[in-house]
Amino acid sequence: MMEERMGNCWSYTKDQFDNLEKHTQSGIEFVERYSKFVKERSEIEISYAKQIRNLSKKYQPKKNSREEEENKYTSCRAFLSTLNELNDYAGQHEVIAENLTSQIITELSRYLTELKAERKSHFHDGRKAQQQIESLWKQLESSKRRFERDCKEADRAQQYFERMDADINVTKADVEKARQQAQMRHQIAADSKTEYSNYLTKFNQEQNEHYYTLIPNIFQKLQEMEERRIERVGVSMKTYADVDREVLPIVGKCLDGMTKAAESIEPKTDSKQVVESYKSGFEPPGDVEFEDYGPGQTMKRTVSETSLSNSRGEAKERPGGGKSKGKLWPFIKNKNKGSGPEDFSHLPPEQRRKKLQAKIDDINKDIQKEMDQKDALTKMKGVYEKNPQMGDPASVDPRLVEMAMNIEKLQSEVQKFEGWLAEVEGRLPSRSDPPRRQSGLYESQNSNSTMVDNNCAQDRESPDGSYTEEQSSETQVKVAIANTPEFDDEFDDGDEETLPTIGTCKAVYSFEGNTPLTGHNEGTISVTEGELLFVIEQDKGDGWTRVRRNEEEEGYVPTSYVEVFLETNTKDS
Repeated sequence: MMEERMGNCWSYTKDQFDNLEKHTQSGIEFVERYSKFVKERSEIEISYAKQIRNLSKKYQPKKNSREEEENKYTSCRAFLSTLNELNDYAGQHEVIAENLTSQIITELSRYLTELKAERKSHFHDGRKAQQQIESLWKQLESSKRRFERDCKEADRAQQYFERMDADINVTKADVEKARQQAQMRHQIAADSKTEYSNYLTKFNQEQNEHYYTLIPNIFQKLQEMEERRIERVGVSMKTYADVDREVLPIVGKCLDGMTKAAESIEPKTDSKQVVESYKSGFEPPGDVEFEDYGPGQTMKRTVSETSLSNSRGEAKERPGGGKSKGKLWPFIKNKNKGSGPEDFSHLPPEQRRKKLQAKIDDINKDIQKEMDQKDALTKMKGVYEKNPQMGDPASVDPRLVEMAMNIEKLQSEVQKFEGWLAEVEGRLPSRSDPPRRQSGLYESQNSNSTMVDNNCAQDRESPDGSYTEEQSSETQVKVAIANTPEFDDEFDDGDEETLPTIGTCKAVYSFEGNTPLTGHNEGTISVTEGELLFVIEQDKGDGWTRVRRNEEEEGYVPTSYVEVFLETNTKDS
């Protein structure tokens, strides 16, 4: 009846105390294992998010780099949007890690502490009850053994008395003594029996209390504790799934953003942007004139009048041997690695115009910013003048003066770049180029010499592939002089001072220039690999260095073809 009243409770296992202790310990270990699993998942999410962020950062365009320039293309902007969405996507994995830690790991850690304390308390009560019943059992066994021993002693005393009473040779006093001893033993046995009976009654009561009240209550509490633990694990597992589910909408938005970015790519727009970015503004070269061959005549190995090839470096000798033909402008590679001159003269006209315009816009923005700050400080000074307690008006003056100087400096910069822009748009000669010498020889030979007479001839390619702009007169003078037989007579008068040497150079590669001329000419000069020459004029940004072989032979060579060693003190040749 008692077991039917208890129903499906752990009281049925009242004889399995140790096994239940092992089972509840296993339950705690399971919670710890699950908590460790969630913790490792959280660490994986953090590590994954960190790697995703690093990946996104790694492929972000660097400031002032070619990658930042490429962002004008729709495909590059789409990739940048994908990287930004990927960064947000990584943030959601960080949210997962944070929620797993706060909603599961921390809560389970606190619950485990409480669970262990509760389990320890229940099993402590159970052990105490077991010790109590075991103590009563020992007392019962002790009283039982004592009762048995006293009964045996009483039987032996009774037998001894009877033998003494039957023996006629024993005195009456000895018989009486034996009788009293037997009566005493019988009394002790009776007392032991009473004690044993009392202990037995008490033990049975305590045992009944132990197995039907104390232990069932303890086990009932353990059962409730175990059920709460199982329920808590279930809630944690549900939370584990909910944490992932909560970020799915935002993750979906990130993926939608990536899809939208991919759909925004427009190939035709990018193609137009390429044309806009690299349009040089050059005119196509003119037709090459036919040169007839006759006895005693040599075919001129020059470019056509309208070709944009570099007349100075048409027959360059490469390090591996062989000569490279002059390249027409569509196939010229710009190998300029540095930022170039301040006026962007190393760029083709159209690209130079864009760079100058962009620079002007940037400076104008800086001017507007400075003017806004100046207006704000001026208003502040006015407030200080009206309310001296708020501040000293004179404290603002240094900053106002500094801003005025900055604005004046920026305006000067704007004027400088606007001048260069006007030169490009109007095809004006560059003011930064030094004036070139012209003589009567140029006037007389202008119609017969091979010259580039259109606007595009002002742009030439330096040995490193960059573009420079020159006055057309400079090119005409150099080409005319190089093909004029009267050149020696023109400069033999010694009316121009010989340029001093400023260092030496060693030819790294061979270079075939125009026919070597004497005097202070401005043509090119042929050099062979390993040859030592004197430097009389440094490269001024156009890719050419002026050298002298001896007092009567000098000219220009590509800077990239020689290794220059400048001297501290100027030395005459």
